[in-house]
Amino acid sequence: MVRERSHPADREILRLALPAFLALVAEPLFLIADSAVVGHLGTGQLAGLGVAGVVLQTVTGICVFLAYGTTAAVARRIGAGDLRGALTQGIDGLWLAVLIGVLVTIPCTALAHRLVRLSGARGGVADQGADYLRIAALGITPLLLMMAATGVLRGLQDTRTPMVVAVGGNVLNIALNVTLVYGAGLGLRGSALGSLLAQVLAALALIGVVTRAAARQHGISLRPDLAGIRQAARAGVALVIRTLTLRGALLITTYAVSRTGTGSDQATALATHQVAFTLWTFLAFVLDAIAIAAQAITGRALGAGDPGAVREATRRMIRWGVLVGVVSGLLLAAASPVLGALFTEDPAVRHRLVGVLLIAALAEPICGVVFVLDGVLIGAGDGRYLAYGGLLTLVAYVPVLVLAVALGGGVAWVWAAFSFVFMAARFAVVTLRARGDGWLVVGA
Repeated sequence: MVRERSHPADREILRLALPAFLALVAEPLFLIADSAVVGHLGTGQLAGLGVAGVVLQTVTGICVFLAYGTTAAVARRIGAGDLRGALTQGIDGLWLAVLIGVLVTIPCTALAHRLVRLSGARGGVADQGADYLRIAALGITPLLLMMAATGVLRGLQDTRTPMVVAVGGNVLNIALNVTLVYGAGLGLRGSALGSLLAQVLAALALIGVVTRAAARQHGISLRPDLAGIRQAARAGVALVIRTLTLRGALLITTYAVSRTGTGSDQATALATHQVAFTLWTFLAFVLDAIAIAAQAITGRALGAGDPGAVREATRRMIRWGVLVGVVSGLLLAAASPVLGALFTEDPAVRHRLVGVLLIAALAEPICGVVFVLDGVLIGAGDGRYLAYGGLLTLVAYVPVLVLAVALGGGVAWVWAAFSFVFMAARFAVVTLRARGDGWLVVGA
């Protein structure tokens, strides 16, 4: 037992995962801070923030390959001893982030009201969500640049720098939200503006670190290379499909919640879902910290031609995933009666939230394994399998979700389908793949 606890793989996992955890939780903490500040403005504002947040998370989440794919690619080149090639790929990723960000920001701003209505919101909730989205959408390009720069640094086995920037950006976001929402009296729009300013400054900090290392230390050109940008885009296609299936499931889940009631009951259901989803996202990023370590370790070891090290690290990380999942589930269940008070004064939302959080807590150990193995397979560059697996998962989930709503189930029934059908299907997909050897491809 002593030997198991002091295994070198554990030290490497913790060295990468602990800073990655603090960096990763910055994203949901942005939403948690916004939800806590906005929730005391009213249920309508909180519900509006919820549907706008789903749109933003969907748009930026589709582009998560800018972080995950870059981490794997850079780590492989590091393992093969090609630092210059690793940094060159990183610069290409930054330019790709700019291109995608500009192309996405324009329609998100112009079509804000239509986009929030696609989530099922109507009336005042849709108006509030559109007001938030029009401002917050301007932060899409900075967010994508943060993803790309963070992916480069993780691939270089540096999770500390993104942590420092993320913590600083989150503290600034909280201060700006409180000041602009209440001090300046801007309400929901002040929350969007505060988050936007914090995201811009955080992006500038991370870009500065990457470009300084590339240009000053290694003489790499910072000008856009069209061939490199195209290559980065092609490499991300499979991960985009995989992410689309995940984001599609989340959008469909939010839409299903909106169909469980009308009028004030719809607002209550959506507000409950917003708080529950914000907390679930926070815990997902806690688990994803281990997955980030998996991406960096797997990519580096395969680049160095050592699949045995990948197998050993994967076994250790699965154990960590299960442990963290059990602990986070227990904590969520224990805190479920009091968490609602942090976000809203509406007693109906608080009451419904308890049952939803208990359901989510039961599924946390499953989530632990899913997130770890997802990270391992991304680190191995196994995006094509994950894309097909995501499509199969979505096919299994949607009929159950439709049935739950058709039978008159409320928000708790929707969350039960999400937790025990969607996440269980993902569990089956990644564990079946991890047992084989088809994903253990070595080389830069």
